[in-house]
Amino acid sequence: IIAPIPGKGTVGIEVPNEKPDIVSMKSIIKSAKFQEAKFDLPVALGKTISNETYVFDLAKMPHLLVAGATGQGKSVGLNAILTSLLYKKHPAELKIVMVDPKKVELTPYSKIEKHFLAKMPDSEEAIITDTQKVVYTLKSLCIEMDNRYDLLKMAGVRNVKEYNDKFVNRRLNPLKGHRYMPYIVVVIDEFADLIMTAGREVEEPIARLAQLARAIGIHLVIATQRPTTNIITGLIKANFPARIAFRVTSMVDSRTILDSPGANQLIGRGDMLVSTGSDLIRVQCALVDTPEVDRITDFIGTQPGYAEAYELPEYVGESSDSEIKSVDLKKRDSMFEEAARMIVQYQQGSTSLLQRKLELGYNRAGRIMDQLEAAGIVGPSEGSKARQVYICDFNELDTVLERLKGLQ
Repeated sequence: IIAPIPGKGTVGIEVPNEKPDIVSMKSIIKSAKFQEAKFDLPVALGKTISNETYVFDLAKMPHLLVAGATGQGKSVGLNAILTSLLYKKHPAELKIVMVDPKKVELTPYSKIEKHFLAKMPDSEEAIITDTQKVVYTLKSLCIEMDNRYDLLKMAGVRNVKEYNDKFVNRRLNPLKGHRYMPYIVVVIDEFADLIMTAGREVEEPIARLAQLARAIGIHLVIATQRPTTNIITGLIKANFPARIAFRVTSMVDSRTILDSPGANQLIGRGDMLVSTGSDLIRVQCALVDTPEVDRITDFIGTQPGYAEAYELPEYVGESSDSEIKSVDLKKRDSMFEEAARMIVQYQQGSTSLLQRKLELGYNRAGRIMDQLEAAGIVGPSEGSKARQVYICDFNELDTVLERLKGLQ
């Protein structure tokens, strides 16, 4: 018994269907509601309880948070969102940045790299799976956002739609740096994994994009299995008014994502609640199978595309180089040579190894490690992992040490 039905003053009784039907993506895309949608970024998700096609505008949302327990249809939901965007938009109007820590969910879309995908200039893969690359890509998107705002300011308009209309009607001069701005949709599958491996580094650019990027056509779609408060922080929640909840296991999770219970009573397998600010709508997500996605991407991939994927601005990590330059190798620590031999012997570049074996304090061991990095013996710091050791044997090390003595 549902009492009362959300948004109505009535009480409802839920009766399970004896012969449940699968809501196919074909029926959703063929529907008049989707075909005639005049939205900027129309997304058809599925059917409501009253059997109507549910279509919304991602540009108005402006960002989307998708959560649900494992195996309840999040990835299918993301595929439905992507499929409806591919059906409706021309490659010139839409670019997609895909982040997939699982490495397998979004691989079918690599075929449309030259049509719809955006990536950094130096990356080989258009679908980003490496955490460090994710951080760089998000920071690169922040640079793109700032550049776009500058162009909007020069053109004297308030959002990307007005800007593109002005550009298409030849009222902006390309020689002054003006260009057509495609919408950019950033799709992140398994956001919890990113937060666990990179934490603040990922959260900050995402919060910046979520706060500022909607006026210049960058929209985020983030999916996570763990709608807990340390993953979906208050900063992120405040900027994601639109949320989709698939079935979750506990009422606490439901409250975290929707601010109300209900997602814990869903049936599962594509049953979801869509919250857009005030009202909750229950929708059955359309099913898009992997072979179907393959056929769509194959079809688009065989058409003439661009020479390469849409290039995002280059982002260079600034911290490491400046720190190395500030290390003076002429003032090396007295234990420097011993530490270098120790690290080459054990082939493990960790500060704690130096502390244990040489009985040094943390600060001194850290300073020696910086000097070793500046000398090219170990690689840069990789968070909690041990650094890479670049030198394999003592002969090679002796050459490096001789060169350093020559400095003095």
